[in-house]
Amino acid sequence: MNKNRLEAFSDGVLAIIITIMVLELHVPAEPTWPALLEEVPTFLSYVLSFAYVGIYWNNHHHMLHLAGRISGGILWANLHLLFWLSLFPFTTRWMSTSDLAEVPVLVYGLNLLLAAIAFYILKTALVRRQGPHGALDVAMGRDWKGRLSPFLYVAGMALSLVNPALGVAVYSGVAALWLIPDRRVERFLSRAADTPGQSGGTNPAATEPGG
Repeated sequence: MNKNRLEAFSDGVLAIIITIMVLELHVPAEPTWPALLEEVPTFLSYVLSFAYVGIYWNNHHHMLHLAGRISGGILWANLHLLFWLSLFPFTTRWMSTSDLAEVPVLVYGLNLLLAAIAFYILKTALVRRQGPHGALDVAMGRDWKGRLSPFLYVAGMALSLVNPALGVAVYSGVAALWLIPDRRVERFLSRAADTPGQSGGTNPAATEPGG
């Protein structure tokens, strides 16, 4: 099964998610600075969720770039990821309109955690399809950010029970961690291009250090 249709469908869903989130940015009730300031929590929540959607889109693109043909299991794993991402507009809006109340912030963190788990499942399915030491397995390396993020989300959820603002701070910190450019795939492709007879589906460097 060709991966192009899966990637096109995923791009469309992510674009719709962003569109729904931006529609939640309402025009201030009055043409005044105080009225505009009232919308700041909603705007900041949108920025955070927009960053997360962008991070997932970026990493999803990189994974599929190195993936070969896909299976039915991979299709379902991809839909599983899109399901949790599609809940971002709901959890984002609830968190912003509640003035960072405990339960909405906790649920937002749970949404982030489940999306991260779904992404890991998709990555594992793609790696398994290629086999060990395939292009994706080598390019991703140890993937320390992917392994660390779920624990940080759980920590943020726990802190939100103490102070919801602390939970949001942790979620923002994880997003900032992922916004730091990750050149693993670019390094892999560059190395493959510089190695005669190698292609994206082979292993030009078994000693890839990972993220």
